[in-house]
Amino acid sequence: MTLPAGATIGIVGGGQLGRMLAMAAARLGYRTIVLEPHADCPAAATCHRHIEAAYDDRAALGELGNACDVVTYEFENVPVDAVRALEGKVAVYPPPTALDAAQDRLAEKDFLNGAGLATAPYRAVDNDADLSAALQEFGGDGVLKTRRLGYDGKGQRVFRRAGDADIVGVFAEMGGVPLILEGFVAFEREISVIAARGRDGTISAYDPAENVHRDGILRSSTVPARISPATAHAAREAASAILNALDYVGVIGVEFFVLGDGSLIVNEIAPRVHNSGHWTEAACPVSQFEQHIRAVAGLPLGVTRRHSDCVMENLVGDEVLAAPKLLEEANLVLHLYGKAEARPGRKMGHFTRLKPKG
Repeated sequence: MTLPAGATIGIVGGGQLGRMLAMAAARLGYRTIVLEPHADCPAAATCHRHIEAAYDDRAALGELGNACDVVTYEFENVPVDAVRALEGKVAVYPPPTALDAAQDRLAEKDFLNGAGLATAPYRAVDNDADLSAALQEFGGDGVLKTRRLGYDGKGQRVFRRAGDADIVGVFAEMGGVPLILEGFVAFEREISVIAARGRDGTISAYDPAENVHRDGILRSSTVPARISPATAHAAREAASAILNALDYVGVIGVEFFVLGDGSLIVNEIAPRVHNSGHWTEAACPVSQFEQHIRAVAGLPLGVTRRHSDCVMENLVGDEVLAAPKLLEEANLVLHLYGKAEARPGRKMGHFTRLKPKG
């Protein structure tokens, strides 16, 4: 059933992604209610109503479910139990199964391999002995990550030619929580695909973007990516396989490593609109944010073709002070998130430079 104009869409999470989803919903004639514990969250300025409560507050969840025609979420660390509680009152997209797959890095890798998609080698780590055995298997190299609640490089530790002395006490230092060790992959570049699946099963994907990370934070996304048409096709097909396997509704971000022969390894999935898709806001008729609203509202998916080549860059911390200077540039689209305090490592906004399509 298609949501009529004037219907209300709930958004769990009030960060910059929730802000941009609310803006897209308003353009399509929908009202939005955001559930977010922080009073000054970015989405508070763009939604119609803000329920200030914890994500697992059952009374607040009930209030959200009763007031909305459909509910979505803006980040993958929403408590699954909270989403399942909402399902009893209102349709929730993407489905909780997507959160189950994405919230635990071990479950995510198992899911991807089960769907026939390659990943970096990985091993579960539940103590120092597990870490020692896994590192020996991977030649002393690897990235140790918390299985849950990691983002922007947080909850990670890199090992290179590690010996026994490097391992002692690491499990406790990482919080004594379930971990995963991922082996290094010799790759040429990182790309991502933003794709969407509608309620009717229709799938549409944007062009792959080439991404550059620094200190675990995405710094830029360039379109077109320096990959072959065959690699671009394979990336879209992999995203489609993931969407179908999850019976997904909405936008998803899928990150890949591109190997020397052009083949792909899936790095991770994000069951939401994604930072590496912000360029669509400036270079496509329909942005990833509008595409997500279209999908969850039961509307036809929009076209994903781009009218321009582009480079999107994040403004992190004090870099936001350059905003007035950036606005002097022609063919630049700036988006600030309305955050009051610029802290190191905090995403404050982004801009996209456009140029004629090559």
